[in-house]
Amino acid sequence: MKYTKLGNSDLTVSRICMGCMGFGDPGKGQHSWTLDEERSREIIKHGLELGVNFYDTAIGYQSGTSEQYVGRALRDYAKRGDVVVATKFMPRTKEDIESGISGQEHIERMINRSLKNLGMDYVDLYIYHMWDYQTPLYEIMDGLNRVVKAGKARYIGISNCYAWQLAKVNALAEREGFAKFVSIQGHYNLLFREEEREMAPYCREENIALTPYSALAGGRLSRKPGDTSRRLEEDSYAKLKYDGTAQQDQVIIDRVAELAEKHDVSMTEIALAWLLEKVASPVVGMTKFHHVEGAVKAVDLSLTSEEMAYLEEAYVPHRLVGVMAQNTKEASGEKHVWSVGEQKI
Repeated sequence: MKYTKLGNSDLTVSRICMGCMGFGDPGKGQHSWTLDEERSREIIKHGLELGVNFYDTAIGYQSGTSEQYVGRALRDYAKRGDVVVATKFMPRTKEDIESGISGQEHIERMINRSLKNLGMDYVDLYIYHMWDYQTPLYEIMDGLNRVVKAGKARYIGISNCYAWQLAKVNALAEREGFAKFVSIQGHYNLLFREEEREMAPYCREENIALTPYSALAGGRLSRKPGDTSRRLEEDSYAKLKYDGTAQQDQVIIDRVAELAEKHDVSMTEIALAWLLEKVASPVVGMTKFHHVEGAVKAVDLSLTSEEMAYLEEAYVPHRLVGVMAQNTKEASGEKHVWSVGEQKI
């Protein structure tokens, strides 16, 4: 395993982050394919054995049971100071807003609940899960700054936003003396490269770490045509994101398979080796041992500039989907209040 500093922080993270959305009670959330606690612990332990020290979860994953599984496993298998734990919080619900709960109060409630789930005194990275148009920006940044000042989070990150939003919010933080975002978790992989337009260059300029989710496009970049899995069949959110562009994406998937055969490695290794040239630490979902092993091996695989170009040249622009599509609607004035039950990241 190789390690890197996470943006403008002193956190040292593995080049692969274990995405923990696949862990949690299958009966307590949107996803029926998640692993129970025993199997989740096995995957987390295997990641630790192979040098993965960066773990990403969220309070919205399977009603908090992902946080619970991750917290218990890390307490049993690792020293707290040896791992970097990230979790995410949801925007206020309609009921929160109607009852007068402020942004600061909401964030305090969310971090306290996450810390209880995790069984930890602090998280290393606390992530603003999606842009909240219903809450004043000052309240959000003040609330997050209070969390950092209280020692409940070492740093803050953001997910699912535009470059202009990240620039705006960090400018506010700088002006007010608040904690600034050190990382961005956006949607980025070989099949979806819209982050390269503005977010990636902005983050290079500001030394903000890119830790993208959906690194393997919901498994599409790790399997040859015809191969399938329970998640590919049942993950409705991934289908929403990728099924509409399946034909144009297949050209790229075929090239990943071709280079995998050439190098005698897995497709996972090729797809992640490409992404590792672009970002600090991709968030990779892992629900089987070979998922962990393939991701870790990718860290040591180097592609030539010609191979990188070969993988990239077939790309065509994609429309925004999922949470970022909702973000676009919100920005244009179509109001929507998220609730935990609607969270599908």
